[in-house]
Amino acid sequence: MDQRLHRVVITGATGFVGRHLRPRLPASVTTVSLGPEDWKARLDAAPLSGAAVFHLAARAHSTGLEAEFVRDNVEKTRVLAQTALREGASRLVYLSSVKVHGEESGARPFEPQDPLDPKDAYARSKSAAERVLAEVAAQGLPVTIVRAPLVYGPGARANLAELLRIADSSWPLPFAAFDARRSFVHVGDLADALVAAGSRAEAAGKAYIVAHPYAPSVSEVVTLMRRHLGRPARLWSLPPAAFEALAACAGQGEKARRLTRPLLADPAAAQRELGWSARVPIGEAIEELVRDRRAGNKP
Repeated sequence: MDQRLHRVVITGATGFVGRHLRPRLPASVTTVSLGPEDWKARLDAAPLSGAAVFHLAARAHSTGLEAEFVRDNVEKTRVLAQTALREGASRLVYLSSVKVHGEESGARPFEPQDPLDPKDAYARSKSAAERVLAEVAAQGLPVTIVRAPLVYGPGARANLAELLRIADSSWPLPFAAFDARRSFVHVGDLADALVAAGSRAEAAGKAYIVAHPYAPSVSEVVTLMRRHLGRPARLWSLPPAAFEALAACAGQGEKARRLTRPLLADPAAAQRELGWSARVPIGEAIEELVRDRRAGNKP
């Protein structure tokens, strides 16, 4: 059953996902920044009573010490959830990551009920935040968790932007044999999933994985990037194991495995229970990335 989003509070509204979520919500939206030193006062002043809270704010991948991830992604989530419970919020929707399940899935995609096995500081903080939310949910706050894989869209940064930068060169690249598939979701589709998670009463107390049903390989992604950049593919084959070994010698083993190992995510539960499905295919998502880069928004 759907429930109207009469009042909404968002954290991280100016971030990559937040900029796409905001236009999909009703006019009565309050944004709360958790970055400034007075973030607790800002939170206390927010109209949380009866509001659906979308918690998007987070310290991003691979930036910061473990303690900083705990402070920004765990402790701030704890305070937000406790405040939302005390003030009578109607729902808290938390944007998490499939990385809470691990860095590689094997042949079977991760499902929401799979064990959590985070491997880096970012994933550990997101997993810990989920545990905090479970504790507050047990006290009466309806919580829905949405776990996303790699997110494509204009303004994407981090690993995806770096791969696009590499693709936008004349160098032959050793990715032809990189056939491990990795799930993705377009930022607009992710925003739609978040709205569905906040709107459907039956989503309370559940975790969902959202992803496009088709997972491309790295060689396919780079080929598409180069095609839309107007460049020949120019891929040659280096065995993934050899690439990983060379990268490890350079201290880049973790980055290399993100190109050579599968990370698959199963969106079936979200499709079935939220009435949601991803619509933007990989080719269109990459074409949009390239347009964004050509417009001068380079990483």
